[in-house]
Amino acid sequence: MSIYSLYDDQDAVDIFSPLYLSQKKQVPPKDKKNRIIVLSGPTAIGKSDLSIKMAKLIKGEIVSADSMQVYKGMDIGTAKVRSEQQEQIPHHLIDIFDIDQECNVVNFYHLAHKTCREIIDRGNVPIVVGGSGYYIHVFLHGPPQGPSADPQVRVKLEEQMNRLGSGVMYERLQMLDPMYAETISENDRHKIVRALEIIFITKRPVSALPKPVEIDHDKFDYRCWFIYMPKQLLYEKVQQRCEVMIEQGFIEEVERLKKQGLEKNFSAANAIGYRQCLEYLNSPRTAEDLKQFIEEFKKATRHYVKRQFTWFRKEPFFRWLDINKTSESRALEYILQDFEQGW
Repeated sequence: MSIYSLYDDQDAVDIFSPLYLSQKKQVPPKDKKNRIIVLSGPTAIGKSDLSIKMAKLIKGEIVSADSMQVYKGMDIGTAKVRSEQQEQIPHHLIDIFDIDQECNVVNFYHLAHKTCREIIDRGNVPIVVGGSGYYIHVFLHGPPQGPSADPQVRVKLEEQMNRLGSGVMYERLQMLDPMYAETISENDRHKIVRALEIIFITKRPVSALPKPVEIDHDKFDYRCWFIYMPKQLLYEKVQQRCEVMIEQGFIEEVERLKKQGLEKNFSAANAIGYRQCLEYLNSPRTAEDLKQFIEEFKKATRHYVKRQFTWFRKEPFFRWLDINKTSESRALEYILQDFEQGW
């Protein structure tokens, strides 16, 4: 089985096969100066460390595609790159919003593309890094179409979400727009609220809206990689990471952000770990409450990892690299060789 593969042996894809190479030859190589490396993968796989080592080798600058690292103070729970690491390599789109501001995927799209163009104009290489599948998808394919958010409608829907739960709200979406509902799950609280908001404002289902405007892919040549390891091995890393975060002061971080208005930021308050921790902070905080919080934190993170695998299986631009079967130095070699040659 090639190290360049999909998620199991049965679906392995060898990029050196005659079929793959013949297909690639039909497309002339794009200008190397407009190449962007996009590095994704599930939580706890080691994207940040790999991207920093990569950036040191090719004059790279890292553009975060993490939907929560944009917020100041959300450090431990997002595994944000440490300040000393940011001093070694330029990092962008980290700590650019206060917790009482809300960043959406359209904001991210425009900021990320503007940042990548500026990096290229400096003669450096943009390395877009993150595990947020939807943010990566929008970066590659363009922002979704739809009306601007209506604060009054959003507040009402968020209140209903908190009071009734995601299951009830998802059922409502299924009745109003079954086609769009099939594309998300009842755990996608933010997307459910946004979809219901769009339906309320436009009186039309989300699935009937115009498709995202196709961006001109001739502007950039995306070299997309999804690094992974077997899920069972990754789940063990996730368990350990959650415990380390708590030891590092994650509960204290959430308590501090709560005082700064975290609960008013719907997307941030519902981020993995933060939602579970807020529930704990709003409980009597008994030993049993703490135990339940830790269990729910780990469970939610495992489920998120599973959803990341599912999401990226549908992304056609990505090549999958099992880093459990190759060394980190070899992984860097493959990615950088691809960047240089534009396979």
